Amino acid sequence: MFTSASVFFQWSSSRHAEQEIGCYECHQAAEDSPDLFIHEGFNISIIVSPLDCARCHEAQVKDFDGSLHADAVNILELYPVANMIGNVIMGEPVARLSCTDCHGSTVQVIEGGRLDPTTWPNTGVGRLNPDGSRGACSACHQRHKFSIAQSRRPITCGRCHAGHDKPQIHIYEESKHGISFETSEGLMNLDARKWVVGENYFAAPTCVTCHLAAAPGLASTHNPANRLTWILRHEIAERRENWQSNKNQMTKVCTECHSSDFITSWYTNFDGLLDFYDRKFGQPAQRVMSKLRETGKLTTQEFDDKIEWSYFQMWNYEARTARNAVAMQSHEYVRSGFAAVTKYFYLEFLPEAKKLNKDAVTEVLTTPEHQWYAAGDLITGASPAESIPDLNQNGKVDSTDLLHFMQYWHR
Repeated sequence: MFTSASVFFQWSSSRHAEQEIGCYECHQAAEDSPDLFIHEGFNISIIVSPLDCARCHEAQVKDFDGSLHADAVNILELYPVANMIGNVIMGEPVARLSCTDCHGSTVQVIEGGRLDPTTWPNTGVGRLNPDGSRGACSACHQRHKFSIAQSRRPITCGRCHAGHDKPQIHIYEESKHGISFETSEGLMNLDARKWVVGENYFAAPTCVTCHLAAAPGLASTHNPANRLTWILRHEIAERRENWQSNKNQMTKVCTECHSSDFITSWYTNFDGLLDFYDRKFGQPAQRVMSKLRETGKLTTQEFDDKIEWSYFQMWNYEARTARNAVAMQSHEYVRSGFAAVTKYFYLEFLPEAKKLNKDAVTEVLTTPEHQWYAAGDLITGASPAESIPDLNQNGKVDSTDLLHFMQYWHR
C-alpha cells in the first residue's frame, strides 16, 4: 500500500484538508468490517461508503438513500431487457465496464479484506458496499478534492447521463440552458458554499440547478426525482406518484428565470407531446407486441426475433431521446428523435409485424393518424398515391423513397 503524490495534493487543496479531516477519518474501518485490513497498525477500509460519509453528512446521506440513484443497482437487476442485452448478448465483461460503472456493482470481498477485481474498482452511484450501504458519494463528488464546483458542472452528470438511450448531456449542451452555461461559466459562482439560483448566481442553470440545488423557498436535495413529473425511461411514459408536488417544486426553480405563462405553456407542450407519442406510436406498438406473443408468433426467448430489436430500438433509444429532448428544450433532438421513431415504426416494425400476423397491425392502420400510411400500404410494396405529393414528380412515393427521406431527416 502507498499513497500517490497526486492523491495527497488533491486532498491538500480540499475543504477536508482545511478542516483537518485526513485519510484515517474517512478510511477507518470498524472491527467487524468485512473489507478491513491492517495498514501501519490501523484498521483500514479501501471503500469509503455513504455510512462513512454520514458521520459528517448525515442529512445528505439520508436524502440520497431514498433516491433512485441509491437504487441504481436494483433497477438494473430488475430490468430484464438490460440484463439480457448487457450480461448475455454483449457479455458480462462488457456489462461490468459499462452498465455497472454507472449503476454500480455489488462489491465482493475476498481473502484478507481485499476486493474482488470483478466487482472493484467501481464508483457506480448505486454501488452495494460490503458494509451493507448503497451508493458511492464519489460518483458525483470525485475524490480526493471533493470540489463543490466540480459536482455542480454539467459534465459531472454527463459521465452517466450520456449516450443514445440517455442523451441528457448532449441535449443540454445544445439547449439555451447549455449555451448560457458555456458562455457564462465564469459568472456562475460555482465555488460558493451557499448556491441559490436568483441569489448567488443568475447567468445559467446547470443540471444541479434544476434537479438538486436550492432555490428561493426550496431546499436543496440529493434526490433528483423530487422535481420530476414523469418517468421517461419506460416503453410508455408514466406519471410519477407525487407528480403534482414535484411539479410545484420544479416550478419554483423555473420561476427564477421564466414567467408563469412561459412555464405553464412549456408544461402544456411537454405533457402534450408525451401523450402524442404514446397514442400514435407507443401504445399501438405495445398492443402489436402483445398480440404477437398471445398468438405464439414470438418465441419465449427474448431478442431472437428481429421485430424485438426494431421495437427495442424504437422505444429505448429513439423515443427516450425525443422525450428527454422535449423535457430539456432541444428542438434538434426532438426532431431527430421522432424522425428515427417514425423510421423504425413504419419501415421496420409494422412490416415485420404484418409478416408474422397481419391481423396484429389492422387496428393500427385503421386509425386516423396512420391513414397516410395505410392508403398505399407500404407493407405490400405499393405506393401511397398522393400521400406525400412533393417527394416525387409524379406525386407518388415508394418505400425506398420514404426510407431515404426518413434517414435524411433522422441524420
